[in-house]
Amino acid sequence: MQNQKITINPADGVGAYVSNFNLADTKTRSDIKPLYDALGQYGVLFFEDQIMTPEQHINVAELFGAININRFFPVVDGQTKIAQVLKEPTQSTNIGSNWHTDHSYDEVPAMGSILVSKKTPSRGGDTVFANMFLAYEHLSNGLKQTLCQLKAIHSSRHVFGEAAQDKRFGNAQAATQDSVHPVVISHPISGKKALYINPEFTIGIEGWHASESSALLNTLYQHATRPEFTHRFKWHSGSVAFWDNRATWHCALNDYPTETRLMHRITIEGVALKAATYN
Repeated sequence: MQNQKITINPADGVGAYVSNFNLADTKTRSDIKPLYDALGQYGVLFFEDQIMTPEQHINVAELFGAININRFFPVVDGQTKIAQVLKEPTQSTNIGSNWHTDHSYDEVPAMGSILVSKKTPSRGGDTVFANMFLAYEHLSNGLKQTLCQLKAIHSSRHVFGEAAQDKRFGNAQAATQDSVHPVVISHPISGKKALYINPEFTIGIEGWHASESSALLNTLYQHATRPEFTHRFKWHSGSVAFWDNRATWHCALNDYPTETRLMHRITIEGVALKAATYN
């Protein structure tokens, strides 16, 4: 196999850079075992100089699990399993500019996404990732103990529903997903404790008044995006990012006016989340 000399180097804040690994060469589940383990450890994996056809993109994703067919994003022509993430020169807003983790509104949230760059602007268009392992780790013991007893409510309605402003999304009538998840989870791969809320889709703490929820959640949101918990990834032709939604947030920067940015994204199904215990 051509990927025997793989190297995985941790990035500052969150994630790791993977070298000497050609995603297009992966054929079996054993081939992706080091990536699977690293994803559970670091939360997001960054690759450069990758050349993949849409079919190879799909093949790699399916080694990790079933593909989630996105309900709201436009799809790539002829490839219903690949979502198109596009900002055109005439558009002033981009997709994903708020801190979020994908699909937390689903009862069984997605494992993660493999995002492949297709066209990048001459400057800007980076994605910033945040580490929810570190966000939990650096809370006080008292707050950790409290959070491990709580559940949060997540919803798709306000982002993708009838009131959504971004017309690049479709199928608004299907935005009926609401879910309840532990505020602190035990990561399905590594078992590490991670904060599992996010500013885009979390709408409250179960059993709390709105004002109480807002006060706690806003405090956690500010804490979770401390610079030392984040990493800014610069996209080039051939760049790929594979993030775990249970361990990270991400935010796509909108700093490339009048230019095009085109990405292909495949989202992989996950498993039901389990609450972490404080100890």
